[in-house]
Amino acid sequence: MKYPTFPTRIFNDLTHPLPSKAPLLRFLAIIVAFSTLSLSGLQFARGVDFDQLEQALISRFGAGRLPLLRDWQQMLGEGRKAREADRLRRVNDFINQRIAFDDDRSVWGQGDYWATPSETLGQARGDCEDLSIAKYYSLIDLGVPVNKLRLVYVKAALTGPAGTFLQAHMVLAYYATPTADPLVLDNLNPQILPASQRSDLSPIFSFNSAGLWQGTGNNASKSNLSRWQDLLVRARAEGFQ
Repeated sequence: MKYPTFPTRIFNDLTHPLPSKAPLLRFLAIIVAFSTLSLSGLQFARGVDFDQLEQALISRFGAGRLPLLRDWQQMLGEGRKAREADRLRRVNDFINQRIAFDDDRSVWGQGDYWATPSETLGQARGDCEDLSIAKYYSLIDLGVPVNKLRLVYVKAALTGPAGTFLQAHMVLAYYATPTADPLVLDNLNPQILPASQRSDLSPIFSFNSAGLWQGTGNNASKSNLSRWQDLLVRARAEGFQ
């Protein structure tokens, strides 16, 4: 599958990166000439076992988060008969509006943790990876094929008191066709826009349950996806099939 390029602006260095993202930035710095990597032994996500998910949520976070789980389940139920574009909007709006943005240090007490959707619902907060992953699993449950979805690591150009700076960031991309300009589901900009209209983002690489693709950058190794493989295993144990 060809990965359509985002805007071609490339940034050579990162200024004022978040300390919690330092391991990620080091990883992005070593990416060299890579096309497609198949992830052996990974299963495709296929939907949600809500009974199993409810028990996992209660056992870890208590019954206090059940209303949020119920609202999420209702949103998914109402979206099953909707057009695919409306499914994207429903999921993007729900996760952006109902999950508070917070960094891993505050939520999990560590620098970089990838939360399963049930963990994100249980905390009702998460960082850009957590929000993107929750959207990914939500759309899969709504019947959007895995091959239309990619989690994308990007460099995001942000503006602060000292001017423009870059930050490592994750978004979810949706491909209507393999060669389409992907639509970007993001928490920095809640409007779903084609990637060609997101000049503030420069992609590094993208991945889903099936593989890893080059965005812009140069190299990746299979071992660096261990965090994603671990999340897939944990998600399956919680009811995400």
